[in-house]
Amino acid sequence: MTHPISGMSRRARVLSAGLAAGVLVPLGTAATATPAVAATAPKVICTSAQAGLAAKLTKDITAALKNRRGTVAVGLHDRTTKTTCTLRPTTSFDSASVVKTTVLATLLWDAKKTGRKLSARESDLAYAMITKSDNAATSKLWRQLGTGKINAFLRAAKMTKTVPGSGGYWGLTRINAADEQKLLALITAKNSVLSDNARAYILKLMGKVVSAQRWGTPAGAPSGVQIHVKNGWLQRSTHGWRVHSIGAFKGGGHDYTISVLTHGNSTMDYGVTTIQGVAKAVHKDLTPTTPAARRYTPTDTPQEAFVAVPGS
Repeated sequence: MTHPISGMSRRARVLSAGLAAGVLVPLGTAATATPAVAATAPKVICTSAQAGLAAKLTKDITAALKNRRGTVAVGLHDRTTKTTCTLRPTTSFDSASVVKTTVLATLLWDAKKTGRKLSARESDLAYAMITKSDNAATSKLWRQLGTGKINAFLRAAKMTKTVPGSGGYWGLTRINAADEQKLLALITAKNSVLSDNARAYILKLMGKVVSAQRWGTPAGAPSGVQIHVKNGWLQRSTHGWRVHSIGAFKGGGHDYTISVLTHGNSTMDYGVTTIQGVAKAVHKDLTPTTPAARRYTPTDTPQEAFVAVPGS
């Protein structure tokens, strides 16, 4: 019997439907509906050698992100308590100005290979690139190094999932929280990739970032703790605002690094607030006895440099 409207036999209609769906159901058998499986949202995962700290951080970082829109990745490592937290460690984001720390690390790594010191020009460009997030200075160093040297540094640093932006668009370098934590680990502890002088130089510049750009991961850091930070933001037609902050902190009995990467934010300020909520939770849990009056409060008018990107 043919269908009264389509004119197709039931056998033909079943076969056609199966092909359209990309599957074939054996004729003569009833197709059973498969219930949809809800995607499990990634969860904060923490471990620590200090009793109770991992559970506290897991709870408080999760609470800080409750009802926050967008995609957030977190990395935390405290050498003192052997504490690590992760959330979406391998999710990829456009770097915006956060990549400038990688550019400086590459410059110093390359200079070490050839046994030379930075020139006055390179030092001036590096200072402007990190402390003021100067884009023109970054572009000059990016062109000088080329993606070949940058990729070579990434291999040496084992930042295997970081991909330099093409066409000179360094702000579109693809990064993730795991690789940013690897970079911060190299900057903050003795290793064979970066010399002690190079590490000290990077930390010195990250410690001199202008106040308008000292937002993000430093929020809530206790007074007396050394703050080293590099931030970035970028708006595009897809994924809205990317807002990121990486920081290294030492003092108060702790030596720790934090990376928070975000996209899908409605505004820059929204992303900054998300990052600072996470940061405040981390600093408070690591240094619970410090009163609020002795914690760092970032500017309420955060700024960053606009990063050049191709037209939408």
